[in-house]
Amino acid sequence: MADARIVNVLGVVGTGAMGAGIAQIAAQAGIAVRLLDARPGAAASAAQKLGEVWAGLAAKGRMNPEAVEAAKARLHPIASDAELAGCDVVIEAIVEDLGAKKALFAALEPIVGTDCVLATNTSSLSVTAIAASCTAPGRVGGFHFFNPVPLMKVVEVIDGALTEPAVGATLTALATRMGHRPVRCIDSPGFIVNHAGRGFGTEALRIVAGESAARPVDVDRALRDQVGFRMGPFELLDLTALDVSQPVMESIYRQYHEEPRYRPSWLLRQRLDAGLLGRKVGRGFYAYRDGKAEPLPEQSVPVAAPRPVWVWGDDPDWEAALASMVRDAGWPVETASRPSDAALCLLAPLGDDVTAAAQRARIDPARCVAVDALFGLAKRRVLMTNPATHAEFAAAGHALLAAGGVPVTRIKDSPGFVAQRTVATIVNIACDIAQQGVATPADIDAAVTLGLGYPKGPLALGDALGPARIVTILARLSALTGDPRYRASPWLRRRAALGLSLLHVEA
Repeated sequence: MADARIVNVLGVVGTGAMGAGIAQIAAQAGIAVRLLDARPGAAASAAQKLGEVWAGLAAKGRMNPEAVEAAKARLHPIASDAELAGCDVVIEAIVEDLGAKKALFAALEPIVGTDCVLATNTSSLSVTAIAASCTAPGRVGGFHFFNPVPLMKVVEVIDGALTEPAVGATLTALATRMGHRPVRCIDSPGFIVNHAGRGFGTEALRIVAGESAARPVDVDRALRDQVGFRMGPFELLDLTALDVSQPVMESIYRQYHEEPRYRPSWLLRQRLDAGLLGRKVGRGFYAYRDGKAEPLPEQSVPVAAPRPVWVWGDDPDWEAALASMVRDAGWPVETASRPSDAALCLLAPLGDDVTAAAQRARIDPARCVAVDALFGLAKRRVLMTNPATHAEFAAAGHALLAAGGVPVTRIKDSPGFVAQRTVATIVNIACDIAQQGVATPADIDAAVTLGLGYPKGPLALGDALGPARIVTILARLSALTGDPRYRASPWLRRRAALGLSLLHVEA
């Protein structure tokens, strides 16, 4: 492994939120920082604001006064490129424009020493393309932080096609010294985090816009309550704003030559054109007042008298859990191999919709409803009906599931409900990132957990649910929709077949 170079002096070009955040954690880590910005006075202003940040931390007892003074002394606003001579590493955090970044590095190369590493904080541009402007492209590496830098404790260290091993080693050591978890990856569209995050939003949009199976709030509630995501995909789209997130979706889709797994939705372009950008303008998938989303009521629970319930599921444990829930609600459970003519048929399929599950169970679809049992029944119950479900049985199913006081979300027929299909898509994309050799399984999971705040890394999440179950969900989605976006990654298929963890790396 290449030796990391010692970094005593760090240059930061661009003092917006990202550049200032990088400068902050570097100075706190004991590194001298030279701040440069093309806007007159911006570097000095950034240094002053960082001093105020540190004073605030000291007031809260998070830094002592001596550490504050030492950090302030390490910040050196400068006025020209020439003053970056002598830096061990220079990080650019300027506008996300390929031409501007290439021009900056071309100008810096004759100024800094031959051993100086040039690092780009790009979030979406090719590190290799940026490095192409240099006579020594091997000195250029990607160093992608997340906003806000002091709180988001992960940084992607990206090797371009010609990046020298020592550059990646230097940036990895520097990230660790600054208190962040470095994750290594090759230069590819979206790197790790923006690549792995594709499944969350695109599958949610498929459910809402592609199939009209649920409302945005239904999807958000299911994924928050059933799986444990901090925010639902539509809440996240509103937070990041469509003028930011929609171009990223389009860009990654195009860069991967229209790979179906990353296919965006027409709905986002329409809403972008309408100015429904999200929280920052007060209107998105939700309406906002004083920066907070206006609450939407839960779906009303119908009144229905108890009736016999016949239970069928793809897992015997699910059948037992549903039967127990029915008895706890005071409704009778039928235990015969076939339901009576009066029975409500409560199904718990894996990867199927109600229509397909009723066909597999060989029962009348008019009396069938389904519930997602993969993630348990404690926090939210997602009820699914099919086009033939009689209103009487739909109401009975809703009333039954709500009897214990657990919130119920009712959706239309949709293979894999909401949570099953979205999680399967997330896991499958992460498996393909590993299959492509973009990053190691451990780094994929660390990047997603720290960068996106998922409850588990996608590969660990796949292991928790069972790789074979993920394969089944995808296979049934593929069979019902015919959409190639659901084809299983070879990484997933092989490990499921062999009974291996999705984090398993070949010897």
